[in-house]
Amino acid sequence: MAHEQRKLLEQLMGDQFSGSIASKTANLTLTSPQVCRSYLAGTCPHDLFTNTKQDLGPCPKFHPEHLKIEYDALSPAEKQKHGFEYDYMRDMQKYIDDCNRRIDGAQRRLEKTPDEIRRTNALLKTISDLTKTINTGLLEIQVLGETGSVSLAASEFFKVRTAKMAREQAEHDLKSLSDTSGPSGHQKLQVCDVCGAYLSRLDNDRRLADHFYGKMHLGYAQMRKTYDRLQQELKGRPPPHRPEDMAPRGDDGYDGGWGDRRGGYGGGGYRGRGGGRGRGRGRW
Repeated sequence: MAHEQRKLLEQLMGDQFSGSIASKTANLTLTSPQVCRSYLAGTCPHDLFTNTKQDLGPCPKFHPEHLKIEYDALSPAEKQKHGFEYDYMRDMQKYIDDCNRRIDGAQRRLEKTPDEIRRTNALLKTISDLTKTINTGLLEIQVLGETGSVSLAASEFFKVRTAKMAREQAEHDLKSLSDTSGPSGHQKLQVCDVCGAYLSRLDNDRRLADHFYGKMHLGYAQMRKTYDRLQQELKGRPPPHRPEDMAPRGDDGYDGGWGDRRGGYGGGGYRGRGGGRGRGRGRW
């Protein structure tokens, strides 16, 4: 967590670091643009992925513990007046969108090559044609048997049996192609639709558990679940007017407002990969 990083710096620099942070945060208030509103309203995304592949680094804004305590003590009406939940959703949506783009890219890398697609389509057509031949042959055998044409029925039966054997071989070839297709098909990889990591169907339960209970997976699962909850709670409620919304951008690029309001928070960037899937949807 960013708090842990600050604690490490405090240990290295001693009173010099503590005094510097204290002097910078002493005069900050809940509405100060230097304060991380995601930290006040919930959990700062920078605190979720430390020491993982998606480590975001320390948050550029301050996390004053005394202000979080002050915010938590506010009544629901007072919290609604501040509207920090909208800032929190905006921050989460940015990282959820980034994760979704990584998931889409990872899935594309596992897709079949053009040659594999052609071979798959050819096998599917062969199986379909053989199935029609078998069904037609069975009807023909029935008619010939009813008319007493035993020799013709026997000849047709031989053709049907040959078609069945050919279909079984085509189905076997299709299964083999499906199991080994894609750049990493031999490993039977699949993309986790919560955090974007690659999973292998060959992994044992211990390795899968390590993933689903890992810091990165749980971080994205928590973020998605929180985003869904806030989206439902704030549905139909317009963001409150705040004087600082009209303030010019600072040196850190913070505009104090809600970001781009045109899209609102109707779930534009979040395609419904629910927080409930953070528990892994069983094994996958």
